[in-house]
Amino acid sequence: MKCRALIEGVNEKSSHVPLLLIWIATLLSVLSVLAFPLLSQADDAPGATVQGLLEWADAHNPELAAMQYEVDAATARGESAGALADPMLRMELQDIDSNNPNLLPNKVGATKYTVLQSFPLWGKRELRRALAQTGTDEARGRKLAATAELHAQIKAAYARRFFTLHAYRLTAQLLELMRDLENIAQTRYANGLAPQQDVIRAQTEQTAMRIELVALESEQVQTQARLNALLSRPALAPLAEPQALRPLPPPAKLNADDLAQRARNANPRLLTQAAQIQSAGNNERLIVKNRYPDLTVGVSPVQRGERLDSWELMLEINLPLQQNARRHQEREAEAMLAAAQQREQAAVNQVLSELQEAAAGFEAVRRQEQLLKSTLVPQAGATLDSALASYQTGKVDFATLLDAQRGIRKARLDQLKAHVELEMRRSEIERLLGEDL
Repeated sequence: MKCRALIEGVNEKSSHVPLLLIWIATLLSVLSVLAFPLLSQADDAPGATVQGLLEWADAHNPELAAMQYEVDAATARGESAGALADPMLRMELQDIDSNNPNLLPNKVGATKYTVLQSFPLWGKRELRRALAQTGTDEARGRKLAATAELHAQIKAAYARRFFTLHAYRLTAQLLELMRDLENIAQTRYANGLAPQQDVIRAQTEQTAMRIELVALESEQVQTQARLNALLSRPALAPLAEPQALRPLPPPAKLNADDLAQRARNANPRLLTQAAQIQSAGNNERLIVKNRYPDLTVGVSPVQRGERLDSWELMLEINLPLQQNARRHQEREAEAMLAAAQQREQAAVNQVLSELQEAAAGFEAVRRQEQLLKSTLVPQAGATLDSALASYQTGKVDFATLLDAQRGIRKARLDQLKAHVELEMRRSEIERLLGEDL
């Protein structure tokens, strides 16, 4: 009755339909305008490519921004390190009348104004400037190391997110295949050609695959939160769907000697160690230079009454007589330089060892991925086709067909895992190199 009343009401107001349509069109246009920024924001979300994620992190990560400020601070400190010290102004009131003391410069016997300026000699200013510059290099090396570490984590998280997404899709496809196998089993069971156990096995396998889909959904949320954390974004901020992993580098890029040389030239840790050696060396040379005196020059105009009566010139040097303390300082500087050199050698050995290990692992996974793609996956597919045809004709049992289905599933997942593992190994190599392959 209510539906009929509504229909009759609409018929009575049929003359107002054009006006109603105009209002609906206007409302839809307004909603589309309001929704456009939201769609644009979704389209602008990072995550489609790993390069876009890296650029986002470089522009928005607060830790990298803080380290850049430290580099700027060290640079500014280096600019001022070689500057002369501020001059000193001294005023002396002489011949003050003890019976009628007056401290005005023109009311005493004489007033001497002295301007003093110290001049470090023997290249000490240049060494101080060089010492401060190595501080800038160290700060820049620490920033490069933090950037390389962050980039490696982002690349690995992107690869993991790519894996969970495509593993979910692959499992969903195989679940459809499993439903088809269940239908075949039910048909054969209905015709008395197969036991009911075949249908139950098919249903049990589907349940296990649905459980795996739930786990993959949860892992997608976790990888999204991990990636957003690396990007300094809210955990549930939208991310674009990962499009594809980067193309594999040619084998020539993984030459052991070339990788070692590139690491020596660009690895952030080795660059920082080299800066520390340079700093220790400059500090040692500066302490040795302290054996020699510095010069202080002073100029003194002397006022008597209302006029400048005379001028005085002063030269002053410090006497570096505390040789025992200075020798201890020099030995300390030598020990610090030797320690920095030993640390650099240890860092070189560790970086090159890790680099060769990562390169060997990359090459092994590459060969595995090629074998999976060219041999095992086609073989598993052929096995499944043969088992399916044989089961339909009653030549094999359902357990054989189920094993074939599990075989193709495992082979394709292993191929996907190897493809993602290559990207993770590559990101580790690039972290050690300090640059992309």
